[in-house]
Amino acid sequence: MFRQCLILGMALMLTSVLAAADDDLAPVSIQLQWVTQAQFAGYYVAQELGFYKEEGLAVNILESEGDIQPAEAVAAGAAEFGVTWLPKTLIANEKGGGLVNIAQIFQRSGTVLVSLVSAGIESVYDLALKTVGYWPNGNEFEVYAATFVMGSDPISGEHLLLVEQPFHLGPLLEGELDAAQALIYNSYGRVLGEINPATGELYRESDLNLIDMNEIGAAMLQDHIIARGDWLASDENDEIAIAMLKATLRGWIHCRENAGDCARILLDIDPSLGESHQQWQMNEVNKLIWPSPDGIGLLDDESWNQTVEWLLFMGAIEEALADSAYREDLVTEALKLLAEEGLDVTGEDWRPTKVTVRAGDN
Repeated sequence: MFRQCLILGMALMLTSVLAAADDDLAPVSIQLQWVTQAQFAGYYVAQELGFYKEEGLAVNILESEGDIQPAEAVAAGAAEFGVTWLPKTLIANEKGGGLVNIAQIFQRSGTVLVSLVSAGIESVYDLALKTVGYWPNGNEFEVYAATFVMGSDPISGEHLLLVEQPFHLGPLLEGELDAAQALIYNSYGRVLGEINPATGELYRESDLNLIDMNEIGAAMLQDHIIARGDWLASDENDEIAIAMLKATLRGWIHCRENAGDCARILLDIDPSLGESHQQWQMNEVNKLIWPSPDGIGLLDDESWNQTVEWLLFMGAIEEALADSAYREDLVTEALKLLAEEGLDVTGEDWRPTKVTVRAGDN
């Protein structure tokens, strides 16, 4: 009895110590723009491997199924940080959002237009007289840009028909669309786990044609970390932001070097997407981040300017707001600290692997 009481007393003391330790952590939230998947691996891995805690943070990662827009949530003070696409940040700022891009995680766009080979759409110019799907709510601008590249006007629909589509490629596979918007790491990969009725086997990459926004000059900057400018105005919050960035970038570096481990961590959190799809997604997301020539999180001026110029051209925004919409000093400090610890922050030597999506693993 005495031994049992002693063990119980020690357990209670340990619980109290851990609770006190957690009380010393600064609580912050990160609002994502979708559900648990490798698109957000760096954040989840930083959480699961204790990187945030090491930096003195208690981080709450918030999901969305498209119903919560990170730019709106952060602007409203519902989260200190958010992960979103640059067009959404700039549009929110024109409405008084006061948001700042503090780390540009994706260096390249993941948006593609997908079509069946039988549709004969081998280039953007082959979209003429076709029915093309797009996602609304700030996701559509790259598709609009692609139509301008091919010589059409997405508003008048002079040379093609634009149709709002769901966040999957069912309408394409069912013949309702000639081409559909997709993310190379998600919806496109999910198609590769579907049965092609024409062959009775899984769709192969050779069954599909892709128009890559990066290759036609229509790419816009996507996943980046935002915070409110007025929240960052205090030195204390600046330090919190640096700590969050340092831990997050460490998470992404871990996923570059240990993609399989990161996929398993995500599966443990949410197994619904399946192992091979998370592996596919992790490999494709790494392609969008690495290499980061100046260091992960630093902004490429040419990509920024291209995004802003397209949005101005389309009338989505009226002013560039470049000076107030991003800061590089916070991520630069985080990169400096990581480099001092011997971590490779550019990933110049990273190479992708070959991943095959398995049937039903979606």
